[in-house]
Amino acid sequence: MKGLPFKTWLACEAERKIRHIDIKEHKLKQLFWECTLSCNLHCRHCGSDCKVLPSAMSMKAEDFLKALDSVKAYCEKVGDDPGHILVILTGGEPLMRKDLEECGRKIIQKGFPWGMVTNGFAMTPERFRRLMASGLHSMTVSLDGLKESHDWMRGREGSYERAVEAIKLAIAAGDDLAFDVVTCVNQRNYNELNQIKEMLISMGLKRWRVFTVFPSGRGKYDPMMQLDNERFRGVMKFIEDTRKEGRIKCSYACEGFLGPLEGKVRSNLFRCHAGVNVGSVLNDGSISACVSIRADYNQGNIYKDDFMEVWNNRFQVYRDRSWMKKGQCGTCKFFRYCEGGGMHLRNSDGSLQFCHLDRLK
Repeated sequence: MKGLPFKTWLACEAERKIRHIDIKEHKLKQLFWECTLSCNLHCRHCGSDCKVLPSAMSMKAEDFLKALDSVKAYCEKVGDDPGHILVILTGGEPLMRKDLEECGRKIIQKGFPWGMVTNGFAMTPERFRRLMASGLHSMTVSLDGLKESHDWMRGREGSYERAVEAIKLAIAAGDDLAFDVVTCVNQRNYNELNQIKEMLISMGLKRWRVFTVFPSGRGKYDPMMQLDNERFRGVMKFIEDTRKEGRIKCSYACEGFLGPLEGKVRSNLFRCHAGVNVGSVLNDGSISACVSIRADYNQGNIYKDDFMEVWNNRFQVYRDRSWMKKGQCGTCKFFRYCEGGGMHLRNSDGSLQFCHLDRLK
């Protein structure tokens, strides 16, 4: 891979300047709440501490809402609108919380829109109606293959049918709900991508995100989760071709600088927003960025720290990436644009787990 096409280089230079302005301002735009560790599935690639138990730990809503008060107070102080910060509930499985609708209403009352990431297993038409009535603004549902592949991936029979029904409910909501489907590509469902695409298009889906498993959690030890470089390039080719067709808005996930493919498999250019525009409160109260990032990079805890004090005065490890310029990143000519890649790909010692550009060579 010798270099970037001129237009791609020009776009990357512009993106770099914008990124550094955003780092200086570090305005919070998305706040994830890991609201529970309880889950109803046993996914092969899970990277969290989820437990298939209704009794698994869930943070009290009032604890998170106090952290949200910190965000709201800061917004009022600087004249920002909290309505520009999307609160996203994740887990575990958010639908395992019986008070999910109440949580949503209270988040709305404080002036924030809210959304959720779900496997859809516990979704019913009545539950969906209640969630929409509670102000649900956005939703993402995971679909990881056709029936056998999805159930294999999710570790529970019937999970495919439940996910499909949840997708249908969301599509029927139309413009009242910002909605997309995410698909984790692995060795088992790789050859099903075209069939999955046609099925989603036939259902009326508009937005589809595709991602690959990074070596963390259960997926780190399951060889079926990892694609070889040839198949990884095949995924990129599939996304690029699908985007050219124009029948569904298909994008690769946000992780990883892709060199000459920048702008071709995503509408945006690569940037890791973790700790710059994206923060999170984990189930134990830890203040972090993207929920996929190791605990080594947590910055505080809401049970002893003020969230916005932490957000404004810590997170330097996220905002100044010069410490990543070592090892293979130390001599990489693309570091100027990549700046070490996604934080979730860093080990506790700061070393890089793998490089997307290497996989494309």
